Amino acid sequence: MRFRTALDDPAALDRALAWPAEGPVPPLPADRVREEFAARRMRPEWTWFAEDGDGRTLARALWWGRADSERPVALDCLQVRPSVADPAALAAALLAAGHAAFGKRPGHHLSLPRGWREDPAVAGAVAWRREAASRAGLTRGIERLRYEWTPAAGTAAPTGRLVFREGTDEEFLDAFARLSRGSLDLATRYELEATTEERLAREDLAFYRDCPGERSWWRLAHLPDGTLAGMAVPSATPYHRNVGYLGVVPEQRGKGLIDEILAEITRFHAAGGADRITATTDTVNLPMAAAFDRAGYEVTGIRLVLEAPAAV
Repeated sequence: MRFRTALDDPAALDRALAWPAEGPVPPLPADRVREEFAARRMRPEWTWFAEDGDGRTLARALWWGRADSERPVALDCLQVRPSVADPAALAAALLAAGHAAFGKRPGHHLSLPRGWREDPAVAGAVAWRREAASRAGLTRGIERLRYEWTPAAGTAAPTGRLVFREGTDEEFLDAFARLSRGSLDLATRYELEATTEERLAREDLAFYRDCPGERSWWRLAHLPDGTLAGMAVPSATPYHRNVGYLGVVPEQRGKGLIDEILAEITRFHAAGGADRITATTDTVNLPMAAAFDRAGYEVTGIRLVLEAPAAV
């Protein structure tokens, strides 16, 4: 078995694009893959194949990153031919080859329908991918609801319960740290097992500054008396406006203020002409999911993220 990238053979990319866009966990269609390559979000050196001794492609892995990324951010597509007896073993070896070349282990993101566990074909396709990811070191899984807002849902008018203003990086660092305390977000909780609130806050600030959204969009949320209540970080992906990051400080939780902050983000994007706003939250984060439901966001699917645990 040989593992190689699309850099090794100009025809390899064409073979990868010819892979049928079908299956229980549908891959990206060829035209979408071409768009990603044209935008440098997918690249030949991030496109890996497993080939047998006769040169037949038995598996492919397509990693994704931002246009300015030095290394890929996530594995977007992982496929193995139905004829392969042990797809998990072959896929794990392919992932290991890619990880060794990248010097990191990007998480594997799977887009799934709601209720995917009740579909035997989808559940089976997820099972071998999960096993492959685990063998390659991506042993932690987080399942998230994918939400979407469109103008038909409308926006809520300001109530006056909160005052929103711009803030300095230091103020946002403090807010990021405070919001991480007692958070129901699994990624935040996992990260805090291996780092401090202050370091995580700096990583979060850097991450959102690097997103396509503008730093000038961010707002701190205060009670009318000036007490910090939380923050709103409207953001964007390469494709749509995005909710980004939002939250309420621990001492103000349970008062319905999350609705006010989400409404501010939604109004901001709507005023900017957004025809779609995307968002995600963990399936276990019931209060946040309920807030999205109340705000008119609709669930469009599930994102299952398989990732490596944070290094302690």
